[in-house]
Amino acid sequence: MKMDIITMEDLRQFKTELLQEMKDIIGQGMEHQQNGEWLRSAQVRKMLNISPGTLQNLRINGTLPFRKVGGTMYYSRVQIEKILKGE
Repeated sequence: MKMDIITMEDLRQFKTELLQEMKDIIGQGMEHQQNGEWLRSAQVRKMLNISPGTLQNLRINGTLPFRKVGGTMYYSRVQIEKILKGE
């Protein structure tokens, strides 16, 4: 049975590569947000003229789908427009 020894340098390199991949993935998500496809909570509350509690209720009861990245909630502009149209 062959055994590979992992050194501290191997772990540091793995950490660096993993962090870079995570930054790339998050960066792609932010590009979508900048294109207007995804909105933050404050933007949604302003569009719908609702309080933070009402927005939370919409999330909890499933009326408004969302994605959580880190500690930030993102909402699809398309879904919000459907709500505004009453669909």
